[in-house]
Amino acid sequence: MAPIGIGVAHLPNQRHKIVAKRGANFTLMVCGESGTGKTTFVNTLFTTTIKDPRKIEHRHKTVDTHNRHGDRTVEIEITRAELEENMFKVKLTVIDTPGFGDYVNNYDSWSPIVDFVDDQHESYMRQEQQPSRQGVIDRRVHACLYFIRPTGHSLKPLDIEVMKRLGSRVNLIPVIAKADTLTPKDLAAFKQRIMDVIKAQDIRVYSCPIESDDENTTQRNKDIMTAMPFSVIGSTDIVRTPDGRQVPGRAYSWGVAEVENEQHCDFKKLRNLIIRSHMLDLISTTEETHYENYRQQQMATRKFGEPKQTKGENKRHREKEDLLRKNFTEQVKQEEVRFRKWEQQLMSERDRLNKDLEAQHAAIKALESELEAAYRTMRR
Repeated sequence: MAPIGIGVAHLPNQRHKIVAKRGANFTLMVCGESGTGKTTFVNTLFTTTIKDPRKIEHRHKTVDTHNRHGDRTVEIEITRAELEENMFKVKLTVIDTPGFGDYVNNYDSWSPIVDFVDDQHESYMRQEQQPSRQGVIDRRVHACLYFIRPTGHSLKPLDIEVMKRLGSRVNLIPVIAKADTLTPKDLAAFKQRIMDVIKAQDIRVYSCPIESDDENTTQRNKDIMTAMPFSVIGSTDIVRTPDGRQVPGRAYSWGVAEVENEQHCDFKKLRNLIIRSHMLDLISTTEETHYENYRQQQMATRKFGEPKQTKGENKRHREKEDLLRKNFTEQVKQEEVRFRKWEQQLMSERDRLNKDLEAQHAAIKALESELEAAYRTMRR
């Protein structure tokens, strides 16, 4: 008779019940130029209206009212939703970046995005350092979809710069927007150019685990990674195909571009990567890799409980600022000493003049007395 065991094998079932009861939190960032279909893709991905599309006339009016020069800036828009499927709940947070890459001078336009990602790590780290860690708010970004405009050429310098900075902080997933605007041949060539630039520029992109105990799962993971950068078509409209099927897609005069047709785009592969097969890996990679890297970097340069250095407040700048402040203080002290000496000289001169004035006044009094005595003598 085979031994029954002590019940350790039931731990996965217990874990499953705990996770099913708590649900999950997932934060997705979409980054790219306006008009690349970010909002439409998010609504298509989750098959519901998560974000309302921005009006065309408002897309290029992102102005910081606190900036007296009226310079346009990149905004951070946060949208929250709760999804439920088969009694399992996911609290979804979508981060959008309207205004990015929309202007003539896009220098440093990536700073609000990068700062936001760092600020979420910082906020979580500060909460971890508190005596009570109940009710911790976790908004760390688990995945960032970077939408690339389908030019058919290659990555722009702005794309390279922001992808470099994001790739070291978050699970970066490059996405070619509006893939139905390119022919299959041009799309394949465009993908290869993008991957060549990513490799040449040493840009870190997310790579899901490949090997698995199941051969089908391993092959599926290989197919997913082979498709990167993912070409997507976003559409919430239901259209009729020539063979009579009702599918989400876009209808053209030459036919229908289907969202979930793998011969038309990589939408299904990207959906599997983000939701169906690797959401947990995206969350754990954020926790174990990106957050730990940030935490180690900060703890190596800061004392426990010390506030984070603000932008431009690195050690070299702070030392230079301290030196300037010290020199200024010394100059002020020297000027103060010089002023005190000058004041003392003025007071001494004033005392001398007062004494001279008193002596002259006494001499005048004496002369007056003498004149009065002489006048009296003459009258006698």
